[in-house]
Amino acid sequence: MTFVGIDVGTFETKGVLVDADGEVLAMARRRHGISTPRPGHVEHDPESDWWADVTAIARELMQHPRGSEVRAVAVSAIGPCIVAVDEDLRPLRPAILYGVDTRATRQIEVLTERLGAEEIFRRCGNPLTSQSTGPKIAWLRDEEPEVWERARWFMTSQSWLVARLTGEVAIDHATAGYFHPLYNLRERRWDLSGCEDIVTEDRLPPVQWTTAVAGRVHDAAAAATGLPVGTPVIVGTTDAPAEAVAAGVVTDGSLMAMYGSSGYFIRVGSRPLTDKALWAAPFVFEGTYVLAAGTATTGTATRWLADLLNLTDTDDAVTFGRLLELAGGSPPGARGVIALPHLAGERTPFQDPDSRGAVAGLGLEHTRADVARAVLEGTGHAVAEAILTYERADIPIQRVVAIGGATKNEIITRTVSTVTGLTQQVADSPGAAYGDALLAAHAVGTLAELDPESPWWPEHRAVEPDEQHATLLRADHEAYVELYRALAPWSRARRTGEREPK
Repeated sequence: MTFVGIDVGTFETKGVLVDADGEVLAMARRRHGISTPRPGHVEHDPESDWWADVTAIARELMQHPRGSEVRAVAVSAIGPCIVAVDEDLRPLRPAILYGVDTRATRQIEVLTERLGAEEIFRRCGNPLTSQSTGPKIAWLRDEEPEVWERARWFMTSQSWLVARLTGEVAIDHATAGYFHPLYNLRERRWDLSGCEDIVTEDRLPPVQWTTAVAGRVHDAAAAATGLPVGTPVIVGTTDAPAEAVAAGVVTDGSLMAMYGSSGYFIRVGSRPLTDKALWAAPFVFEGTYVLAAGTATTGTATRWLADLLNLTDTDDAVTFGRLLELAGGSPPGARGVIALPHLAGERTPFQDPDSRGAVAGLGLEHTRADVARAVLEGTGHAVAEAILTYERADIPIQRVVAIGGATKNEIITRTVSTVTGLTQQVADSPGAAYGDALLAAHAVGTLAELDPESPWWPEHRAVEPDEQHATLLRADHEAYVELYRALAPWSRARRTGEREPK
C-alpha cells in the first residue's frame, strides 16, 4: 500500500511516493517560473505550470515498482490563489497568486470602506490584505469584466488540480478561510453579505475538510498521470498547512515556521483566536484553527541576491553554498549595513504592498560580503518580526518547528532565533508533498492517530539563539523596523504618483 503526495510551489513542484510506514520510496520534482506582467502582478499559467508539473511528476512516481499499489492521492499548492475557469475547467486567464500579488489595493480600500473594517474582522477574523482573495475577484470584475462574466468557478490552485483529477469541485476550509471577506470564520461557511455584486455562492467551490475524499481519478486524468483509475483523491489544502503536518505541527501551541520562497507561519490551536495583525483560519482537521503570519520574500530574496551577485549555478546547492560562503566573510551585523528585503512589499506585521527593498549604512569600506550578509540578516529580521507579532498579541508559542529550503541558511535561521529568543527545531522533512501523503493516509484510515512521535514525522536539529551577538542583532532588528517606517511614506508616494513632476 502506497500514497502519493504532490505539492505545487511558487518555483517548483515536488512529489513523493510513500509507503504505509512513512518511508519515502520515490521523489520527483520539476521547476517552473512566475510571470510578473506588471508591477504588483504575480501569476502562474495553470496548464503549463501546475497541471504539466503534476502529470509529469505523477508519471515519474508511477514508474516505481510499487506505484500500482497507490491507495490515495493528495495535492497541495500555493495559495490562496484565484484561477477563473469555465464550465469545462479551462482557465480563462493566468492564475493570480497569493499575497505576493498586490494588484487589488484599490479593491481592498473600496471593500473595507463599504463593509467596515470592524465588520470584516468580525466575520473573517482578518482585515483585508493582499493575502485576501475576495478583492482579487473584485479586481477581475473591475479590470477584466469579460473574464469575470465567463467564469463558472473562481477556484484556487489545489482545488482546480483536484477537479482536473476527479471532475469534482471542492475547496478546503483552511483555504476558504483566506477568501475574506467571503468566509465566516466562526460559522465556517461562505458568507457573501454585502459582496453579492462580486461573486455568488454558486460560483465558489463547496467547502469541505481537507481529508474528505473529493472524488476519484477519472479515465482522462489516469491517462495523463499514470495514476490508477478510481484512486481516491482528497480535497487537499495549500502548501503551508501541508508543510505543518509534514513537520508534526498538529498540537495546540505549536508553531510551524516555513522558510520557503516566502515565509509562512502557522500556530495551531483548538479554538478560533483572532488578532488584527495575524491571519485566522481553520486548520486541516475539524475543530482545529490557526493563527498565521507571512513574509513576502524569504527564499525569493536569497535567490534574487545570488542572481544579483552572479553566484547562480545550475545546481541550487552550489548557488546557495556560494552565497553563504560569501556572506560568511562579513561578521554578524554586517559591519553596520542594514537591509530591508521587501522586494515584493511586506506582509506581517506591516501589511504594506507598497514597501520596497533598501540597503542602508553603506560606506566606501563595505564589500560584497557585507551586502550579502546584510540581505540575509535582513531576511532573518523579516521572519523574526513576523514571529514577534504573536508575542505582542499575547499568543503563547510552546514549540517552534522550522521547515523549508531556506532553513539550510544558518545566517537567516540564527538571526531569527537570536532576535526572538526562541529555539527552533529544524525538521529534515521532504516537505509539503510528504504532508500530503500523510493526510491521504490519514483520510483512508491507514494512519489513524496523528502522533508527533510516529515514525512518519522527522527528527529535528536545534537552532539556538546566538547569545554572543544577541545585543548587536536585536539592536539591528530595531534599526530594521525604523528603516521600514522611515521609507514607508516614500514607498507609498511612488504608487500614488505624488513624486511625479507637476
